[in-house]
Amino acid sequence: MHAVLNVIHWNIDPILFEIGSFGLRYYALCFLAAFVVSYILMLNIFKREGKTQELLDQLSIYIFLGTLIGARLGHCLFYEFDYYIQHPLEMILPFRMINGNFELTGFQGLASHGGAIGILVALWLFSRKTKTNFTWIADRLVLVVPLAGAFVRLGNFFNSEIIGLPTTLPWGVVFERVDGVARHPAQLYEAIAYVIIFLILWSMYQKNSKPKPGYLFGIFLVLLFGARFVLEFFKENQEAFEETMQFNMGQLLSIPFMLVGFYLIFRKPKQKA
Repeated sequence: MHAVLNVIHWNIDPILFEIGSFGLRYYALCFLAAFVVSYILMLNIFKREGKTQELLDQLSIYIFLGTLIGARLGHCLFYEFDYYIQHPLEMILPFRMINGNFELTGFQGLASHGGAIGILVALWLFSRKTKTNFTWIADRLVLVVPLAGAFVRLGNFFNSEIIGLPTTLPWGVVFERVDGVARHPAQLYEAIAYVIIFLILWSMYQKNSKPKPGYLFGIFLVLLFGARFVLEFFKENQEAFEETMQFNMGQLLSIPFMLVGFYLIFRKPKQKA
């Protein structure tokens, strides 16, 4: 990465190294770091509150699967519905048939809103399976989710994807793998916002480890999806159909999450009998 004429030129190969047909991508490393760091922080929380590591291991499997499945289905259904409704197997298979031949494509397209829904479904299934209170788990999990999201957005930056709108600001980035236009580094804006949200939530938890049930979850929903709503104004739309919309798909999907967050923040706790 080098600065020329007050802009930053970015032309990093998204593949760190290749061995035969296998290539390790920076995005994969960021995704892995998101889960590892989240696990370490959650282990600290579980030990602090007298929960077992075995319970956390079970939760981690649910969250990992919920994130991947939800993010994949979210992209297919929210952003490319017309294509995938005609090719439903490609939602879950990492290859497609082209001219009678199988072509390995990987899972091209993951949607964070779908990932959020997948996590919530995974939490619900986990709470039923282990008889663990759903709200307790949600209030603790959201402490680490923003930091994980920051790692994922850093991976998007390495991939030169989810790029920002053109800008004349001195920190504009030219994603040379996309075009020669200086753009807002929207991925980094989002990553920084998520780190700030993580610090806010972590600080709140450290000061009061037993907040009103659902309160931290509500704060998380309002802050994270509020930031997502605002930062979408700095991004290029991901799909052509969004060009005619006043608010893009990412913003529309953020609104219900924020509304639920406000409800959780301001609802009155149940009175004990």
